Amino acid sequence: MMYNIYYHNGTPYKVLRKIKVHNVSPKGVVNMDLLKDFRDYIGADHVLQKSDEYWLCETIKDAEIIADDAE
Repeated sequence: MMYNIYYHNGTPYKVLRKIKVHNVSPKGVVNMDLLKDFRDYIGADHVLQKSDEYWLCETIKDAEIIADDAE
């Protein structure tokens, strides 16, 4: 599966899903609880707002070097 990588303020994010704003604002007001539930369901840990969309993203962590003590 191909994911889009997006950099926001120097932090890389893997975009898991894009949803339109009207999908989480049934009465014209954004239902933040619905957006949070959808974010958790998708497995994202961050939401970015882009014009008429919300991007559900996973933060890409820096690589860690683990020393091998066996040597």
